Amino acid sequence: MADKEMGIETKKKKSVCGYPLSIFFIVVNEFCERFSYYGMRAVLVLYFTYFLRWDENTAISIYHTFVALCYLTPILGAIVADSWLGKFKTIVYLSIVYTLGQGVLAVSAIHDITDNDRDGTPDNLTFHVALSMVGLALIALGTGGIKPCVAAFGGDQFDDSQDKQRSTFFSIFYLSINAGSLLSTIITPIIRAQDCGIYTKQKCYPLAFGVPAALMMVALVVFIVGSKMYIKVAPKGNIMLEVCKCIGFAVKNRFKHRSSQYPKKEHWMDWAEDKYEKLLIAQVKMVLKVLFLYIPLPMFWALFDQQGSRWTLQATTMDGDFGLLVIQPDQMQMMNPIMILVMVPIMDSAVYPLIAKCGLNFTPLKRMTVGMLMAGLAFAAAGVVQLQIDNTLPKFPSASQSQVKLINMQPTAVTGNIDGTAFNLAAYAVKDSMSKPQEGKNAIRFANDATEGLNVSWSGESLGPIAPDSISNYTLVPQGNVVFTISNEAGATCEMSQALSFGSSVTYAIPSTFAIGSPECAASITKTTEIQPNVIHMAWQLPQYFLMTAGEVVFSVTGLEFSYSQAPSNMKSVLQAGWLLTVAVGNIIVLIIAEAATLSEKWAEYILFASLLVAVCVIFSIMAYFYTYLDPAEIEAQFAEKDPEDKDEKKRGSLSSSSSST
Repeated sequence: MADKEMGIETKKKKSVCGYPLSIFFIVVNEFCERFSYYGMRAVLVLYFTYFLRWDENTAISIYHTFVALCYLTPILGAIVADSWLGKFKTIVYLSIVYTLGQGVLAVSAIHDITDNDRDGTPDNLTFHVALSMVGLALIALGTGGIKPCVAAFGGDQFDDSQDKQRSTFFSIFYLSINAGSLLSTIITPIIRAQDCGIYTKQKCYPLAFGVPAALMMVALVVFIVGSKMYIKVAPKGNIMLEVCKCIGFAVKNRFKHRSSQYPKKEHWMDWAEDKYEKLLIAQVKMVLKVLFLYIPLPMFWALFDQQGSRWTLQATTMDGDFGLLVIQPDQMQMMNPIMILVMVPIMDSAVYPLIAKCGLNFTPLKRMTVGMLMAGLAFAAAGVVQLQIDNTLPKFPSASQSQVKLINMQPTAVTGNIDGTAFNLAAYAVKDSMSKPQEGKNAIRFANDATEGLNVSWSGESLGPIAPDSISNYTLVPQGNVVFTISNEAGATCEMSQALSFGSSVTYAIPSTFAIGSPECAASITKTTEIQPNVIHMAWQLPQYFLMTAGEVVFSVTGLEFSYSQAPSNMKSVLQAGWLLTVAVGNIIVLIIAEAATLSEKWAEYILFASLLVAVCVIFSIMAYFYTYLDPAEIEAQFAEKDPEDKDEKKRGSLSSSSSST
């Protein structure tokens, strides 16, 4: 009977080693969902840049708009779960929306049947963009909506006597999040880098999005399978709405009684005493005190979430050859979950105890300040790396300049000048490479000065026929050892092996003396490098990833712990929603700065973000200095000891006193 009054479905729980069997389904669900989310997000900015053909600023803006939506919708999910549907139904319904969104995004990346452009641009680009935006909107609603529900639903599966097991569950839950994130940021970039297509070989974005969609389907099925084992707490009304109503009434009542004839209140929330209990008002005061400290925090997330946008695009201009393996640009994001799994236990078991033994009072707010500084240092390091990359980039002519390239395909040297005696040259009207090749690939073309038409192919790809005295367009060839096969109409061939690095632009000149089929045929082909390959190694990104991850561990984990300790017993979800809101606002800040800043140099943007975070960090440290730590349980106990007054009597008394004074 007591369970029914609490709105809990009573059932005999199945357990293993003292743990409810139902949590197995919840942990597997979370692993698959995080794999789905982070796997999709890992390749998203490259999808915008190389498939939808957006410029970097547009790709970054849409990316951070999507992330902001993912952290705004948790508020909606919490309200729906607590007020109407309950956690279980909210998770199921929004997971369906989530799965549909992942499926739509995967479909949006499929080339049209008629798409045969060698650069990979889809014919009906508007359709692909529209479908992508629909998919991302559904994903944002789904992933954000279930975010505040899954962990809390897992906690509901334990009895009050299972505090130790509940704590262990949350540790395993957190581990499943990072495991899903780690595996997805390794696997989906590998899938994306594969070639797939009907008419031409294109990067496999449909499969890179399709695998996360399949994992989300698995997450949904696993969660539903465990349905009969769950303890499902019925919705009891949303505390966030109650808090908002209380604050709104206090503001309205304060404005209503702004005349000096009314006595001043110790705190502006005290104006809500006419309608709400003092215990609730005291709890709201504690929440507002913490939320005030949250104001500077979005700047940290503005830098943190650029790991998936600016840092990934930075990696496309770097050398990813680590010897035993080649790292894709979007795979570098895996360094964050790897370092988190290593750093969290080290900080908890070694660093923090050592600081305590040294007698230093390293309070949570001081830790968060250090975390913000480390994130600023991470972006300063990224700026230094970007400056070194920029120094290696080619200098292209400005709008008022022209560029002339002379390629000598004769066996002897040719001399002359342009304004005087004209060269005896064949003029080729071709589009030259005016930017670094995309995705770290190499832009390759062949000039044919032989007496017959030739065809150049490699790994199943073909440049098509190259007529005598002509030059092919550039085609993108991935890094690695590539064997080019040159053939004529008679079927004779010549093979030329080349070791290609990352990001070069090369023209191979086939001379008039070219003898196809000869053992020395490849040696007669000359190589001209217009754009040098990437020379800055991706390993130089490791320091910035280390600093950012260390900052995250000190800032984020500590911030959640601080918020939990300072929150009233029934308002921890309110502060959790406020914490997630800071992430959303941080991504909105990226959009604002990206639009407002007119910096032409990328390294300057990194330094700008680092400087802004340091400035905000100073403000936060001042706010933290004046913050007084509270014991919510003690404050709540003080009000619980007092006899509660009848709210209706309070309202009637307030109305009568108001009438008499009027």
